[in-house]
Amino acid sequence: MAKFSFRGGIHPFEGKELSKDKPIKEYLPKGDLVYPLSQHIGAPASPIVEKGDTVKVGQKIAEAGGFVSAPIYASVSGTVKAIEPRRVITGDNVMSIVIENDGKYEEVEYVQPKPVEVLLKEEIINLIKEAGIVGMGGAGFPTHVKLSPKEPDKIHYVIANCSECEPYLTSDYRKMIEEPEKLVEGLSIMLRLFDNARGILAVEDNKPDCIQILKKLTADNEKISVVALKTKYPQGSERHLIYACTGRAINSSMLPADAGCVVNNVDTIISVCNAVKEGKPLLNRIVTVTGDCIKTPRNFNVRIGTNYAELIDEAGGFVKDPEKIVSGGPMMGFALFDTNVPCTKTSSALLCLSHDEVSSAVETACINCGRCVEVCPGRVVPSRLADYAQHKNKEAFEKNNGMECCECGCCSYVCPAKRQLTQSIKSMRRMILADRKKK
Repeated sequence: MAKFSFRGGIHPFEGKELSKDKPIKEYLPKGDLVYPLSQHIGAPASPIVEKGDTVKVGQKIAEAGGFVSAPIYASVSGTVKAIEPRRVITGDNVMSIVIENDGKYEEVEYVQPKPVEVLLKEEIINLIKEAGIVGMGGAGFPTHVKLSPKEPDKIHYVIANCSECEPYLTSDYRKMIEEPEKLVEGLSIMLRLFDNARGILAVEDNKPDCIQILKKLTADNEKISVVALKTKYPQGSERHLIYACTGRAINSSMLPADAGCVVNNVDTIISVCNAVKEGKPLLNRIVTVTGDCIKTPRNFNVRIGTNYAELIDEAGGFVKDPEKIVSGGPMMGFALFDTNVPCTKTSSALLCLSHDEVSSAVETACINCGRCVEVCPGRVVPSRLADYAQHKNKEAFEKNNGMECCECGCCSYVCPAKRQLTQSIKSMRRMILADRKKK
């Protein structure tokens, strides 16, 4: 096995050249902004504004609904137009706060925190919690919860996930190029919470410029090292990233903290820096708008709540009609039926493709070639699990370690029979998790 990698994985077409070399562009929204109250794992946030209220940029509009939850802040100034269900990228209707943008962007005065050096650990956690920061790599787990393990002394590694292995996505890459100091500073802040931990900046080796910049910034920092990972999908998957960096293995029933690790992505860590150093809540994120249908692919600094359709227009619109539009990357993103949905804390990309390879593929019978087993990073047998899923055989599915699937899509990608293995396995996993929740 190669150093700083894992067994299995694939090398799909990257497509990153479309947007990687263009600087981040700030976008100011024009229409109404929609803030779903469920933008994270855990309890939905609770509105603290009412219809007709006037709000400013940086004003809290929804309070955390519990410990595993996160508050939400207005990213524009204007008037609360409604609190009602609105459609999100998954197709669900989610209760949301709608703000009519007045175009003035009047901002509240932020309370300047004490210097980091004198902040207690509890104060750092509280600043992160109050800022409404969640994992911005896709899962949306509240960051203050992730940074509050039961036994902090047993955390040995705080890993910055800088791999960005998903094809087409370049938002983390641009952040590393344009704001590397904040990334290093944010990681240093997190390390203050764990007395026995070291920091790792884990970057795939297809980003040599980022590796060089980060190594230069951390040359005199004994607690932070830069690790060059083998470029391979899904290198950014949490459990495989941990194994590649530390050699420690975790399974579906474990948390990273059980292996002495904490993992956060680039945008999340920089948001932590902004919260702890400047007292700023999470108001925006970087979104890659790309694909062969987009006239000018690039990364935008987007205010949370912005309508996806506006971002397409800002990128020059379509040069040809897309067959498929995906929120996120092509491997693990959600296909959209409508672009009239809001950008949330976990929105990483908007991918517009002229050809839908999945829908045009003709599925045939399994030929028992074993390719899905060869590339599976979870070391399971996807073809067999898909069969169990299709026959609703939950007992056999669990007995054959179906819950160890990370839903990366590698098996579906290489299958010569074009079987939708990942989708079948994913559906069964959801059913089993729902059953466990009922019990």
